[in-house]
Amino acid sequence: MPESVLLPASYVTMAEAEPDLSTFENKSGLAEDMKFLASMPELCDVTFLVGETKEPVCAVKAVLAARSRVFHKMLYQAPSPQRKKEPPPRENKLRLFLKRSSEPLLNLQNASQQRGYTQQLASIQEPQSQQHQTLIIEEFEPDVFRQLIEYIHTGCVTLQPRTLLGVMNAADYYGLDELRRACAGFVQCCINVDTVCALLSSAERYIQYKCTKSLVQKVLEFVDEHGNEVLNLGSFTLLPQHVVRLILARDELQADEFTKFQAALMWGKKYCDNNSTTSLKDVIGNFIEYIQFHKIPANVLMREIHPLQLVPYTTLMNALAYQADPNSVDPGKLSPNRVRRQDQGRSMSVQSSLDPYGSNTTLSSSGSSELASSDGKHNSN
Repeated sequence: MPESVLLPASYVTMAEAEPDLSTFENKSGLAEDMKFLASMPELCDVTFLVGETKEPVCAVKAVLAARSRVFHKMLYQAPSPQRKKEPPPRENKLRLFLKRSSEPLLNLQNASQQRGYTQQLASIQEPQSQQHQTLIIEEFEPDVFRQLIEYIHTGCVTLQPRTLLGVMNAADYYGLDELRRACAGFVQCCINVDTVCALLSSAERYIQYKCTKSLVQKVLEFVDEHGNEVLNLGSFTLLPQHVVRLILARDELQADEFTKFQAALMWGKKYCDNNSTTSLKDVIGNFIEYIQFHKIPANVLMREIHPLQLVPYTTLMNALAYQADPNSVDPGKLSPNRVRRQDQGRSMSVQSSLDPYGSNTTLSSSGSSELASSDGKHNSN
């Protein structure tokens, strides 16, 4: 699996310009020391509880604030609630005279109490910069956020496909433009058969971010060009159901129909292993409309598919009848989903609940890079 190491920018020494000067650099040693610093909770002054499991990730506030304006604002510039100032009530002259006359006596009685209260308050309220803060981070996964913190402290991080989209979006979210650009550059060279499913799975978690939306289409275009290879991957069974539907529904997918059926079957068996109450026939039924059975040879239909009893008998008979005489079968009975698309005069889009915050996202199967919100709903895992 390809990896990329983002190293800190190098600095040019002044030895040539000034013969009497020499610059010694030990950036790797500094990076290791800073990595050690972030790994020791007793040396850190902020703890992030990350993700659904609230996994603790420690850091040094000063380092975070120096490297990211977002962290600086979060840790040091938290706005305090301001109350509207009200004008002091007016007092009549007699009450004002009595108040001023009693002030010396009240001051003598309360002086000692005031000093004790002030000392107690000072011991409780330490300056914000000296307090150990605990913050909750729900937007990112623990592995992703830990890599982000490592980069902020050391200037170095190992990029890998499994967490790449998360790190790229976290870098964009916290204003780390160099890291974001490095992730975007690595994406261009890391999309391959071995990583494409990992990238699609991570897109499930971060589809609401703009960096992911701009990348999903590139991944899907790669899937289109390498359809048979991708559908035969073991990692294909780990994709969410709506992503599998999205891939199988794409007109541009370069894969034969029997391979599509086998991919759906492989995914369905894996799903049923994890969900014993669901029948395989019901799972396969979610994908049948995206498979053109009339393009599968008759001997394969009867030898490989019919004995499984997962595809409706009428579907198989219509496919066989079409192969014998294309004019004998209404095309709508072969691929009702595709006919419906033609009638609507547009390409089909698969409703995807990739957004963890609940908004539906439409990924077009026509190859367009548009992603739009929709009110449609479908069943997904």
